[in-house]
Amino acid sequence: MNYVLLSTIGAIGMGMLAMVIRMKAAKRPASAKKIILPPIFMSTGALMFIFPVFRVHPMQIVEALVVGMLFSILLIKTSKFEIKNQDVYLVRSKAFIYILFGLLAVRVVAKLVLSSSIDVGELSGMFWILAFGMIVPWRIAMYLQYKKLHAELKATSNTRLI
Repeated sequence: MNYVLLSTIGAIGMGMLAMVIRMKAAKRPASAKKIILPPIFMSTGALMFIFPVFRVHPMQIVEALVVGMLFSILLIKTSKFEIKNQDVYLVRSKAFIYILFGLLAVRVVAKLVLSSSIDVGELSGMFWILAFGMIVPWRIAMYLQYKKLHAELKATSNTRLI
């Protein structure tokens, strides 16, 4: 079995897992920790660049980051919070699932097309950079939105005590 096919299957599996986790997360109150930890955990993937096979050229880094940041706009637009039952919850968005499937499809097609001209290891590094460039701005936007609502919630609960 070749590496492109195997990594594509892995990407599809991870995408499906992300969707399941996101759907379950909307049922429980959000917290700063739940928002901040995923990019921190994902950052350990940068250790792949220790190995020469995964290293990418500076222009490829820029390209992957720009594409990731552009993709993050879609995720930011579909991630909203609301105050419910004296807690902050992530609002379920029907568009989010379609966007995630769309991003996954774009990634798979791009990987299949680019694998003929870019080494598989290098391509893996580029897609990790793309994903990291997508998740970090998205989670920063989520965190700022969460903090705003959390402060609002605290302010309303403090005024009730007075």
